[in-house]
Amino acid sequence: MTARPEPCVDLSAVGDDDRKILHLLYAGFSDASIARRLGMGHRTVQRRIQRLMERLRANGRVALGARAQELGLLRALRPPYESGGRPLRRTPSRNP
Repeated sequence: MTARPEPCVDLSAVGDDDRKILHLLYAGFSDASIARRLGMGHRTVQRRIQRLMERLRANGRVALGARAQELGLLRALRPPYESGGRPLRRTPSRNP
């Protein structure tokens, strides 16, 4: 089997907020936690994740994180920090 060439993905459409969402998603945060940390609505985060999956051609949330890593979208970001400089702690998701 030969690998098929990957179709081009427009990374310029992935803005700073989208990169933050990707980083937190990759770190395992739930949509609700991401929304709280970034000061966005829960539904807004869900829509943006859906749009990112379409743009990056990922079939699900796990695939989106892997795809973002593969495309180098996560390398430029440092771990998310609170305003005091302490690393954010991951809180367990309440969603089943």
